[in-house]
Amino acid sequence: MTIDLNSDVGESFGAWTFGDDARIIESVSSVNVACGFHAGDPTGIRATCAAAAAAGVSVGAHPAYRDLAGFGRRFIDVEPAELTNDVVYQIGALQALARAAGTTVRYVKPHGALYNTIAVHERQARAVVQAVREVDATLPVLVLPNTVIESEARSAGLRTVVEAFADRAYTPDGALVSRREPGAVLHSETDVVEHVLRMATEGEVLAVDGSRIRIEAESICVHGDTPGAVAMAAAVRRALTAAGVGIGAFA
Repeated sequence: MTIDLNSDVGESFGAWTFGDDARIIESVSSVNVACGFHAGDPTGIRATCAAAAAAGVSVGAHPAYRDLAGFGRRFIDVEPAELTNDVVYQIGALQALARAAGTTVRYVKPHGALYNTIAVHERQARAVVQAVREVDATLPVLVLPNTVIESEARSAGLRTVVEAFADRAYTPDGALVSRREPGAVLHSETDVVEHVLRMATEGEVLAVDGSRIRIEAESICVHGDTPGAVAMAAAVRRALTAAGVGIGAFA
């Protein structure tokens, strides 16, 4: 059994350092690199890509709404054609920086509010799918299961990779608990490890009401911006290895 571990990186901006990319990269097999719209600047993005290349870790594009002030976590009612162009722009920018750093962009994972919106918003989901198709139709897209973006991407012939979250709580219907709600983010290393082991070995997650939800995830995200993220990612990797689960990139 093999599973991918991914994390969001490349989010530092100028003089502001965000996350410990170098150490997170040691524990994961794929990294979702910010493309400048919600976080990240060219120098930092290129350095992160170079670190991923040196570690043999796959690089994915992490496009977002144009929302630096809100870290891409606010919904924006952007027209589909504009959203398509925004995503094309971001993937293209990362492709150039990744190439200069000695690697390539191998998949796409939308960030934050865009990720959550396209799970339910048909027009924006189609706009993101259109962007990926126009840039490179061979790029897989990371998705939540049973969502609009999963359906739209598959209908368009794109490969979809179902993702689960190591440090996020789930509702009984399989959605992520909103970050505005208490308990949405798991901070206990023990809880996170148990959460991940259940996903990887049993194909289930435990919802906030105690019910069990089936989820066949190919990739598990460990957020790099949560407190103790580096130690948490390392603990998750150790626990999976001890359970006989290999860690490997899906792309």
